[in-house]
Amino acid sequence: MKPWIRYAVCGVLGLALGAGAAIQHVRTGVLGANRAIGPWTTGGDFGTARAGAFTRAVVSLRGLLALPAHEARYYNAAVDSANEPLDGRCRYRVSGRSIPAKWWSLTLYDHPGYLVANQAGRFSISSAAVPNPAKWEVIVAPAEQAGLWLPTGRIDRFELTLRAYLPDDGGIGNMTRDQLPSIVKEGC
Repeated sequence: MKPWIRYAVCGVLGLALGAGAAIQHVRTGVLGANRAIGPWTTGGDFGTARAGAFTRAVVSLRGLLALPAHEARYYNAAVDSANEPLDGRCRYRVSGRSIPAKWWSLTLYDHPGYLVANQAGRFSISSAAVPNPAKWEVIVAPAEQAGLWLPTGRIDRFELTLRAYLPDDGGIGNMTRDQLPSIVKEGC
């Protein structure tokens, strides 16, 4: 084989592998996440004019709308507090204290970022449903649970997104590990 043919084949193969890796990286990206806080990850530049190309690509693929940081902060968890992947066949207790924001919501998604179909038709829990905002818990499990419950639909892997709307600090910083809820697996 002539050298120029080998170079052309290697060049095309390199471009294809590079493009495939870039697409996979964006598909598995979490709203441009660049900071881990316990099981939660967040990004500092989504919803801002300084958002980089990676963050913009991830938001365009996975986020329907990223509000400016002073309006909402986003925290995503694909693992529990023991750093194990979230499994839709297991039961988890998500426990928190007062979230420093006017309102918050906790939503369950599948790994590609879509709401999980379930018979209860329940996809999210908001602070409005929490009887005691100073100390609250949500059970995430495949079978119906007493109290606040998010159904997993028995999917293999799921993710949780916590949205803190109108954060008390105006969106200039991230919440600390103590301010974010813990995610504890209670059984499978």
